[in-house]
Formats: sequence, C-alpha cells, structure tokens
Amino acid sequence: MFEGLFQPTHLILILAIVLIIFGPGKLPEVGKAIGKTISEFRQAANVSLGDEAKAKQAKPELAVQAAQKSPEGA
Repeated sequence: MFEGLFQPTHLILILAIVLIIFGPGKLPEVGKAIGKTISEFRQAANVSLGDEAKAKQAKPELAVQAAQKSPEGA
C-alpha cells in the first residue's frame, strides 16, 4: 500500500524508540531542537538558491563586459 522509505509502521517504531530513550519530559525539547534545525536548514538553502539566482543574472552582464573589452578584429 505505502511505498517509500518511511512507512507508518516505521514512523511509529521510531517514535517509540525516541520516547524510550529521551522520556516524555524531554520530548518537547527534542521537538523544538529538530524544528529549529529544519528552520535553519531551509533558511540556508534559500540563501544558497538566492546566491545562485544572483550569479546567473550576473553572468550575462559579465559576458557583455568581456565582449566590450576584447578587440573585435581578433
């Protein structure tokens, strides 16, 4: 029925193991830390993608500048 890496049974097993390891008192802290990590990762990915977009926009300008500096007869 479900295909992929994480099936519902796998997720339940993982959550049970996390509950046993950290206990119910630490779960909010673990969840907060995971959420913060995911948030920081997304921000870094967006910054990286933004830098790529800026670089792609800058490349045509650099090509025009290089063409203007090079001698046409060569």
